[in-house]
Amino acid sequence: MRVGFLGLGHMGEPMATRLVGHGVDLTVWNRSAPASERVAAIGARVAASPAEVFETCDAVLLMLANGPVTDAVLGRHDDGSAVPVRGRVVVNMGTVAPSYSLGLGAWVVGRGGQFVEAPVSGSKGPALAGQLVTMLAGESAAIDRVEGLFAAFSASVVRCGAQPLALETKLAVNTYLIAMVTGLAEAFAFAERRGVDGDLVRRILDAGPMASTVSRGKLAKLVDGDLAAQAAVSDVRYNSRLILDAAGEVGAAVPLVAACEALLAESEALGLGASDMVAVVNALRAR
Repeated sequence: MRVGFLGLGHMGEPMATRLVGHGVDLTVWNRSAPASERVAAIGARVAASPAEVFETCDAVLLMLANGPVTDAVLGRHDDGSAVPVRGRVVVNMGTVAPSYSLGLGAWVVGRGGQFVEAPVSGSKGPALAGQLVTMLAGESAAIDRVEGLFAAFSASVVRCGAQPLALETKLAVNTYLIAMVTGLAEAFAFAERRGVDGDLVRRILDAGPMASTVSRGKLAKLVDGDLAAQAAVSDVRYNSRLILDAAGEVGAAVPLVAACEALLAESEALGLGASDMVAVVNALRAR
């Protein structure tokens, strides 16, 4: 299978790198050249345009920032320049609103293609290590064509059912993740304010029943003052807004996410949008 990959950003580049490492015949496109050049250096082909990727590939994976960017790259609202999707499997791996995903899927199918929803749980580190969890939704025949690809960067691949259940599931998972990491930052800021050694808090949490790969990694960043992004503040805020909007549509109560979103907004206002989400500790200090 000839595979295309659009979007070599924070998550896309390590995912594409692992696909090449697993022997996938990969053609990539990215809006900026450096990431494309790095993936080309290990064996991928670089296309001059998104249309070229679709013209030469059987399946195309999208890891783009959001719905408007996806629409622009695909030429979705301009029939004269829309990419050719007929006969291809289009796999959207970016996190978007479930309602948007339904519309994108209908657009692809209406133009003769197949569509698979495939959001992932995890950040840059798990992507590099092949430890993401990939959630799939869509028609079984379409999933069957591409499911084997996800082993390159996933520890687990889970079929969630019909579209948009993969994205609904991803938003539920992110509800917990956002609340957990923000809670760790709050615990750290509280300890700091009370004069408790942050490393002592980390050692106790790391040794106890609440510890996880995520908590250990984020606590280490808090203790070290390391704000290099694994999941950036602005990206996490975008996800929190998706959760709040989806919750509002069905009357679900998500007060913890609302509180986290406010802290993320304050972190952005402090100029920390590109920093790791643990930078919310600075919003707590500012309060």
